[in-house]
Amino acid sequence: MITRKPSDSLTIMTEIVLPNDTNTFNNLMGGRLMYWMDIAAAIAAQKHCNAPVVTASVDNISFENPIKLGNAVRIEAKCTRAFNTSMEVHLKVWGEDYTQQYKYKSNEAYYTFVALDPTGKPRQVPQLIPETDEDQKLFDGALRRRQLRLILGGKLKPADATELKALFVKD
Repeated sequence: MITRKPSDSLTIMTEIVLPNDTNTFNNLMGGRLMYWMDIAAAIAAQKHCNAPVVTASVDNISFENPIKLGNAVRIEAKCTRAFNTSMEVHLKVWGEDYTQQYKYKSNEAYYTFVALDPTGKPRQVPQLIPETDEDQKLFDGALRRRQLRLILGGKLKPADATELKALFVKD
């Protein structure tokens, strides 16, 4: 099977925060942002595997700064690691105030997608080869994040999480 680089899946999506997207504080609603993030992450995953994908999990969504009415939302998504049929996608979200001319970090998250074959069953995805130091750091941490997701989802026993145990148990 062919391999891919994180840059092959890079997806940048920009939206403008309109009144219908905001709460009573004139901040972008978290649910609207997560919707946009899911779209950007799905596009990145599809670019990696050239197949339809479904969202398997969403984790570690950290809201750091609100995005105000009238500001732009810039979502950067790229695959960080491919497993057998699933892919982890890392997202960074930036708010951009064009009037004041500054950009600020708003959010960060990890989404997991599963690739589907024409019958709707999971299919194998290309392996991912990190390119940069940041790519390598995200790639290395992806297995620990995956094990944590599987434990929380009841699909892996904590005793079997070898990568996580290595962080806490010294031989």
